Amino acid sequence: MKSSLRRPLGLSAVAVLCAAVGCSSTDDAAGLAVPTPSAREAKLCRALHEELPETVDGHERRAAEPVSDFTAVWGTPAIALRCGVGRPKILTPGSEHYNPTADSVEIDGVGWLPERQPDGSIRCTTTLRTAWVEVTLPKKYVGDAGDVSALTDFADAVKKTIPEGVV
Repeated sequence: MKSSLRRPLGLSAVAVLCAAVGCSSTDDAAGLAVPTPSAREAKLCRALHEELPETVDGHERRAAEPVSDFTAVWGTPAIALRCGVGRPKILTPGSEHYNPTADSVEIDGVGWLPERQPDGSIRCTTTLRTAWVEVTLPKKYVGDAGDVSALTDFADAVKKTIPEGVV
């Protein structure tokens, strides 16, 4: 998508925009759906996997099932990362949820599209990067206010391995 989708927002504004519709999220490391990225995206995702932090928001990294270079999890319930996912429905023309003006938030130099899920978690997908990276933050951590500050722990790894650009 074009850079016009990106609007700087404070973290407090995330709570307002998180009413967007999406799919349910994973709250456990078992059965985490493994993406099937293109060869170019797979190379970027493998590089990201090597740079991911050992802790996110104070939660230790643990094994995801199935084990993959395209997924990672931290804590219980799991903060889940998937790299090489498809374009979010909210940014997909023709989707019933399409909203080309959906707000994104920039955290430490990385743009994210936050979407509140039916279970109260927030799924955040990178914007304006050459591979889609999705992080799901369980309701236990984001609360009712939509605190996505845990994304700061991913910023350095994403900036180092997933170049800016459009997928």
